[in-house]
Amino acid sequence: MTGYASAQHTPGSQPASNESGKPATPAGRLGLEIRSVNSRFLDLSFRLGEELRSHEPALRELITAKVKRGKVEVRAGVEGTAADTVREPSVRTLQRLSAVQDTVRSWIPEAGALSVAEILRLASAETGGDADWAEPLAALAKKVVADLLAAREREGARLATMLLGHLKQLRTLAEQAKPLVPQLVEQQRTRFLERWKEAMALGEGMATPEAAQDRALTEATAFAIRIDVHEELVRLSAHLDEIERLITKGGEVGKRLDFLIQELHREANTLGSKSAALELTKISVDMKVLIEQMREQVQNIE
Repeated sequence: MTGYASAQHTPGSQPASNESGKPATPAGRLGLEIRSVNSRFLDLSFRLGEELRSHEPALRELITAKVKRGKVEVRAGVEGTAADTVREPSVRTLQRLSAVQDTVRSWIPEAGALSVAEILRLASAETGGDADWAEPLAALAKKVVADLLAAREREGARLATMLLGHLKQLRTLAEQAKPLVPQLVEQQRTRFLERWKEAMALGEGMATPEAAQDRALTEATAFAIRIDVHEELVRLSAHLDEIERLITKGGEVGKRLDFLIQELHREANTLGSKSAALELTKISVDMKVLIEQMREQVQNIE
């Protein structure tokens, strides 16, 4: 099922520091969005900012525990003002970088001096700022996943209404098909008997009337057996009952519905192959159209 949810986390403008010198509350605005589209299986993709990539396994575990189907895309990143993102390195950090630079240049005199951007990047990496996003990212992810599931549940309710409407139409078509078979059998029996009379008139006694009539009735019986769709209609009705029960029950019923839709399609196909009248063929085609529409939606239901 499709769904979309997003949220943002904005800490205080001045991040506090813990004893290790790392900011206890990272600066910047954390944004997370999750969108899902229809897919028969679960397909996760992540587009995370550099400072959040180490948290992909935790996000994956959280989402797979809640979502079973769909092509799900997760986007997360950190935005902030210049004051938030460009932090002044500590004196100790600058002294360490200067000492390292002097050591490198003593061995490699042609090595260039560190630029301001390189110093800021190295100082930021030293603080291990990305790890500080673990707690706010986890809290934000739980909220966004909950919102996504709520959106998917709303769509699921709409799908359930649609599927129940299709079930009602299929039941109507099945009821229309039931009286057609006895009518066809009677019409064919009358046609065989008429052919028998014509054959008797042309045969001039080559066969006994009783034998010819028995042959006509035998062919009529074989025809009736060949076009009998009572069993198919009974099984189709049973499948419709089970599908309705699963939709009403809810829960993780997608795979079960997949199987039942395949069985519905099988019965509708058999109904069409046994058809001996245009009306029954039309009913079979109408059934298959409805079943195909259901199949496309059922593959997206968890």
